[in-house]
Amino acid sequence: MHKQSVTAEDVARRAGVSRAVVSRALSNNGSISPATRERVLQVAEELGYQVNFLAQGLNRRRSHLIGVIVSRIHDPFRSSLLDGLLGEIQRNGFQALVTEISSEQELAKTLRHFTQFRVSGVIVTSGKPPESLVNECVQQQIPVVGINRQPDIPGVDYVCSDNAAGAVLAAEQLVNSGCRRFGWLNNNQSTWAGRMRGEAFLLALSERGVDVDKSLVTLLSSEEGYEGGWQAAAELEQIPQGIFCANAQLACGFLDGMRQRGKNAPQDFQLIGFDNTPQTAQYSYRLTTLNQDVAEISRLALMHLLERARTPSQPSRTSWVKVDLIHRHTSLSLT
Repeated sequence: MHKQSVTAEDVARRAGVSRAVVSRALSNNGSISPATRERVLQVAEELGYQVNFLAQGLNRRRSHLIGVIVSRIHDPFRSSLLDGLLGEIQRNGFQALVTEISSEQELAKTLRHFTQFRVSGVIVTSGKPPESLVNECVQQQIPVVGINRQPDIPGVDYVCSDNAAGAVLAAEQLVNSGCRRFGWLNNNQSTWAGRMRGEAFLLALSERGVDVDKSLVTLLSSEEGYEGGWQAAAELEQIPQGIFCANAQLACGFLDGMRQRGKNAPQDFQLIGFDNTPQTAQYSYRLTTLNQDVAEISRLALMHLLERARTPSQPSRTSWVKVDLIHRHTSLSLT
């Protein structure tokens, strides 16, 4: 018998059980004795039978796929987050269907395709999905989780790093190390998380007695990532004493751009980034930065998906993940 022609019926016949028993044994779901399950699994292995999860999903109206929407996958933090999500998805017995997008239009198209694939859930790490399409997912009981997205769509759960707490840690570090003139660096097409970090940084400085109208320079680059940081350094006239960046790539680009001008941290300015990517720990950067706990973000994202699958009508929830300040070379030690 050729492996590709083996069916669940063949396994049932050889094992002397019903088709339903085979299904329960292979899915490890339902009431079945250990001895029967072992016999079915042994027969399936002998015959070379493989479960067709896609066909199984069509029968059950759900596949074993979880859709993941990403953008700018070359970005080190987004790449680390995707790696964490893929590992967590697989540990929970699913496979990931990953799509990279470059626009809101592509996001909507991808979300539509995911519903057609009858995915078991969707994780959105980039962009703002149209509420109408999300409502379609909710109506079809397809759980949707947003990561570092603005929690504003009913029926969707969110997992976000505690951006505000991170900004407070950055402000405390810079103020307590003697800085009196500050800079906030972001790009003008910032994500919601990036804008939140900037707003919280401004508020934290104000609460610590800083006159932000006189002492804070906001730098908005037209480029994203490393190029945006380099551009900001080239255009900066008066160098602030303490600079907080919306993400690590901006910070690395800014640091290199200032070095091009003969300035370096922490001698001429102090610099703090956000995202503890592998690049930030390299000797050439040794960047002080806020660490996002990718493993915990991934764990919570899958937890929310699975819980909402069991209870679709529960209220939307947002989990905030703790961030930590990783002190390295670009800021002064407070000890």
